[in-house]
Order: sequence, then structure tokens, then C-alpha cells
Amino acid sequence: MNLAFRDIRHNYGRFVLTTLGIGLLLMLVMGMGGIYRGLVEDATLLVDKIDTDLWLVQKNTRGPFAEVSRIPRNLEDRARAVPGVASAFAFVSHTVQRMHQDTPLRLTLQGLAWPEDRGDWLPIIAGRSLDAAHYEMVADKSLGLPMGDRVQLGKDVYTVVGLTRNMVSSSGDGLAFFTLRDAQAIQYDLPGEAVRVERAARVARLEREDIGQVQPQLADRAKGSTAAIPALGTSMVSAILVKVTPGYDRNAVAAAISAWPDVSVHTGEQQKELLLRGNVDRARRQLGLFRTLLVIVSAIIMALILYTLTLDKIHDIAMLKLMGARNTVILSLILQQALLLGTLGYGVAYVTGQWVFPNFPRRVVIVNEDLYWLALIVLGISVLSSVLGIAKALRVEPNLVLA
Repeated sequence: MNLAFRDIRHNYGRFVLTTLGIGLLLMLVMGMGGIYRGLVEDATLLVDKIDTDLWLVQKNTRGPFAEVSRIPRNLEDRARAVPGVASAFAFVSHTVQRMHQDTPLRLTLQGLAWPEDRGDWLPIIAGRSLDAAHYEMVADKSLGLPMGDRVQLGKDVYTVVGLTRNMVSSSGDGLAFFTLRDAQAIQYDLPGEAVRVERAARVARLEREDIGQVQPQLADRAKGSTAAIPALGTSMVSAILVKVTPGYDRNAVAAAISAWPDVSVHTGEQQKELLLRGNVDRARRQLGLFRTLLVIVSAIIMALILYTLTLDKIHDIAMLKLMGARNTVILSLILQQALLLGTLGYGVAYVTGQWVFPNFPRRVVIVNEDLYWLALIVLGISVLSSVLGIAKALRVEPNLVLA
């Protein structure tokens, strides 16, 4: 006869509620670890997917995902001239928030160097990659945009031609992929009145200069679009992605480009490290601390629960001792119940989490390694939390039953 199971049957309702409570608490511990993993994966997701050798960014900046980086697009032509460079493509990344169907739509735009990069490397679950130079977009499923939906961004309307899954930025915003030209058009879009005011100010500045008096025909050029004025330079992009030719030393190529005074060069690994040490570092540390506190709270709560259950059985324990039961029998009773509470609570946490976690606003990544570690932690908590109850039970005197 197993005394632990007999006692559970005697207090079945209380044991079930206790197991559910512990299970929900362990689910929070499991979920906090999953949020931590998800935050790290989201921060480095795009860097891993793009899989380029070198990132050329604005001098003394950490790259387009950590802060604003603006470099001229013609930098890709300079990069192609460096020995050992197989390819160099421009890259644009920025976040916008617009109203779509009367609801806020916040998305992180990624500009692809179409037609060389059509987005075939994206994990597309529906539709296709970019086939046209303009007015198409591939959106992440988390944005809630269905296939064929038309979204106005700036002065143009873009059609959703493909959907991806789990492609989000480090801040949790869904990614949307456009051709480079479209992404720049959205980034530098201005209202019509702002364009007219800028052109008028441009003409006024020209008229105040001597060259404006000597060559009045320049005013006609100043009234036109910015792109029609050669002196204003090329368009700006966030980064240049460089692939190194197989057989060449990547560090040597990076050192050659780093000598340029207007750019900084980061490898893919350095870009990931900058991301983790930068804009997600505080969140990572906070989640890790909160997870540790939850484990400690879980241990304290389980110890108090087992101690309370032991107090309820003081009369029964005294009766067992009076009947000549060994201390090992009493120890086994409490320890088995503690292990059973921990095991069933862990099961409740896992099953409930599989149902709840997909509905979280941020991605929750549960890996087997975390599950194994949590199982060992729960085992340790179960054993340690039973110590308080065992110590109380061993101090019970047999004559207490006669009191």
C-alpha cells in the first residue's frame, strides 16, 4: 500500500488545485525563458537569413538594425572594385507606422536590391517573392495583411504578393520586403506642400548667390525635382552587403575597406554581437533576472505548500509512529508527494504553454535544451522543498495522537 497515493485520494480536490497552481507558475517560468529566446532570435533573425560576409555602414555606427545608418548608394560600385569582393548590394531598413483600414499598422521595411535579390531566400508560406520592380511587397503574417491586400504607403499603393512567418524585427514589428527603390520612396516621402516649400526655398537661396544672378536659367533646374539636380548627390541607403569571393581572406577584404574614411565595416558575427549588446541587452538582462526570481518564488511556494500539507497530517504521522512505522516510511510519503507535485505541475505547464504561447504578442521560442534544464530545476525544487516538511514530520512525537 502506497501511503502517498492513499493520502492524495483522501484530499483529491486540494491536490488537483495545488497541482494546477504550481503548473501555472512553472508555465510562467517556461514562458519567460521562451520570451528570452525569442527576443534573441528576433534580434539576429535577419542577419542570419541574409548571410552576407561584410556589412558596410555609416562611419562610427553599429549598422541599420541598431541605429540610423546612411551611406550613398554608389558606395556599392566602390566596394565591387576591391579585390576579393564577389558582389555588393545596397540595403535599406527603416520602421514606419501608418493607418490601414482604420487601424494602426507598424512595420519594418526592408529594401531588397531587385532584380539581383528578389527575396527568394525568404521563408515564404504563401504567394511568391518580388517579381516586379515596383508596387509589390512581401509581408510577415504577424502584420495581419492577407494575400492580395493593397496597402497605401506614401503616395503609392502596394499589393501583398507573399507572406512569411516569424520574420520580425528586434522590437517585435513584422517585416515587410520591398524593392530598394520602393523602400526609398516610402522612406523619403514628403507631403506635396513640403515639396513645394523646399523648391521655393531652394530658388530663394539660389537668387541670393552670385551664380543665381549670373546664370538665371539655374532657377528652372532648382524648381524641378531633387533627383534632377546632379550636385545633390545620389540616394542614401542603410548599408551595403558585401560577399567575399571564395578563397579570399575575409579579414583582409574588411581591412582594405575599413581604411576608407566614410564607412565602418562589420562582419556578420560582429553585427549580431552589436545587436545583442545594444538595443536588446537591457531587455535580455531584465528577462533573465525575472526568470531567476520566478524560479526562487516557485521553490518558496512549493516548500510552503508541502509544509502545510505536512501540518495537516501531523495526527496521522503521530499515529504511524505510535504503530511502529519507520522514519523512512514517513520520509517516503512526503518526498513522493513532492515529486508528484513537481512532475504533474511540469506537465501542466508544458501542455498549457503549447496552447497559450502562440497567442502571445511576442514570439515565444521553447527549445528542448530549456525544457531539460527546467525539468532538472523542478526536480531539485521538489526535493529541496520537501525538506521543510520532512524536518517537521521527523520531530512529531508518537504520544501526540493521545493529546
